[in-house]
Amino acid sequence: MKFIIGLGNPGPEYQKNRHNVGFMLIEQLAEDLGVGVSWQNNNKLKAEIAKVNSAILIKPQNYMNNSGQVVRQVIGFFEKNLYLNDVIVIHDDLDIKLGEYKIQLGKGPKAHNGLIDLDRHLGGSDYWHIRVGVDNREGERSGISGADYVLANFTSEELSKISQTNQSLINQLKDMIEM
Repeated sequence: MKFIIGLGNPGPEYQKNRHNVGFMLIEQLAEDLGVGVSWQNNNKLKAEIAKVNSAILIKPQNYMNNSGQVVRQVIGFFEKNLYLNDVIVIHDDLDIKLGEYKIQLGKGPKAHNGLIDLDRHLGGSDYWHIRVGVDNREGERSGISGADYVLANFTSEELSKISQTNQSLINQLKDMIEM
């Protein structure tokens, strides 16, 4: 079984933040797979969960920097033995330009508090990282700190670009689910 985790922050105020690109992609994937309306909110596990074929889609419903425990509990609910190469985590990456992405096993960005917490609870980082580029700090935005920048909303043009990027990633994710 594959576990696909979209990282983000819960709540409407974060919906269009750069930090929520993991939620955006996993929601687009769910719609594409035909399960967009069947997300189940599991209050006990603090996650929204959708099942599709041989995959479990997960949106932790606590803040990103504390998502590791939720992810571990959800995976433990479905599987007794955890194999990190069955875990696919979708997250924002400031080291990559907007519209670009990388899919890597065991390799994430230099610094990402959500992934640090996830690594701690999963016992390592040897899972699949779908690193979605969100960096578009040019001109007047060049002096914005990374922490402030990822919590800012995408512009409408950036959202359009992210949607196109996500569509390309969805095709690759479908192949990964069937690995």
